[in-house]
Amino acid sequence: MTTRLASRFGRNSSCLRSTVPLTEDQMRKVAPSIFAPAPHDSRSERYTYIPTATVLTKLRTEGFQPFVVAQTRVRDESKREFTKHLLRLRHASQINDAEANEIILLNSHDGTSSYQMMAGMLRFVCTNGLVCGDVVGDVRVHHKGDVVENVIQGAFDVLDGFELVREVRDSMRAITLEPAEAEIFARSALALKYEPEETKPAPITEAQLLLPRRSADDKPDLWTTFNRVQENMIRGGLAMRSANGRRQRTRAVQGIDQSVKMNRALWMLAEEMRKLKA
Repeated sequence: MTTRLASRFGRNSSCLRSTVPLTEDQMRKVAPSIFAPAPHDSRSERYTYIPTATVLTKLRTEGFQPFVVAQTRVRDESKREFTKHLLRLRHASQINDAEANEIILLNSHDGTSSYQMMAGMLRFVCTNGLVCGDVVGDVRVHHKGDVVENVIQGAFDVLDGFELVREVRDSMRAITLEPAEAEIFARSALALKYEPEETKPAPITEAQLLLPRRSADDKPDLWTTFNRVQENMIRGGLAMRSANGRRQRTRAVQGIDQSVKMNRALWMLAEEMRKLKA
């Protein structure tokens, strides 16, 4: 079953991505709510404050550094220092690797979101952050009761699950897809974004999703096929024709919640293909 983010980040949000670890000053400018010293005054005494900054500090002691930060914009300016925010952290030992495991963290201090962590993976050649499906269960903690220790334990649970993620990735690399199988995978991926209709086909084709953007991705294994499809869907830029026949390009998936949802669905689709071919 696909797990969604506990809250939504739409286009109306600020986001900062970097190729080097973000500094505290950089994060404060984009997402000051990370460093809120207390919950918003609208919260009751039953609300348990989960300080994102404290969790971030503990993850840094484990070698994880933030590379992506985002925060929703709010109409009520008094909530700007407390609203929903998201962090993606990678381990320092993997900065120069082709791929890196990530911890994705979501929280708020105004009651608009529970605390959530999940596993991800970044492929540096295309900088598209994959989000794992049900290989690693996400950790959600509500702002009630004695929860701080649960939050820290959740971080270690996600860390422990990375070994399983690597096993699944290596298994996908060992599976070769026939051209017809790759086409079926791409057709299923199209159905995730475009609802299939007999009178209104998807505006792009399976062949476009399977087209490699670099020579290193021209391989028939499941892992590479999955990455080609994922990059083409997330980054967009594929030639298409609109309903009135005008030439256009597919749009990139920009909303954070939409990107996570799409990535996770694609991962689970690849997982099902892996099980069928095993």
